[in-house]
Amino acid sequence: MKQPRRPMNARAVPRRTALTLAGAAIAVLGVAAPSARASLDGDRPAAPRASASATASSTAYVETRLFFGTERPDGGPDVTDAQFMAFVDQSVTPDFPDGLTIQEGRGQWRDSNGVIERERSYELILLYPAAEAGARDAGIERIRAAYVRAYAQDSVARLDEPTLADF
Repeated sequence: MKQPRRPMNARAVPRRTALTLAGAAIAVLGVAAPSARASLDGDRPAAPRASASATASSTAYVETRLFFGTERPDGGPDVTDAQFMAFVDQSVTPDFPDGLTIQEGRGQWRDSNGVIERERSYELILLYPAAEAGARDAGIERIRAAYVRAYAQDSVARLDEPTLADF
């Protein structure tokens, strides 16, 4: 005659379930976490980690985003769409003729006096092979400096992230 199974400790089920769920969450977060990592040497972004969406033909790229404000700290007129597009044609396209993306936005930042400033802005997205990162850096810095000079800006923010791309 079979003996009936002894019931599990009522506390063991939730604890075991919680541990299982915690382990699953850690595994999911490890897979789904962003692949960008800061580079400690400051020269170029770290290599991207492969993700579930990467294909066999994916290539290591760098995605650089530049953020351009349109209000002038010196009180001059805002940068117009036509002026910004002329700037892109003259100062960006020569260094990045293969393509780029421009998005319009609204941004805010705290100025040197502690005042929150809000303004219309542009986000310029550049994508290029990671192997070219060192060579592309000087061109990106020229773009930033040219905009600061041309439109009396305090700065142009820059964000670099390693990524994988497939075309």
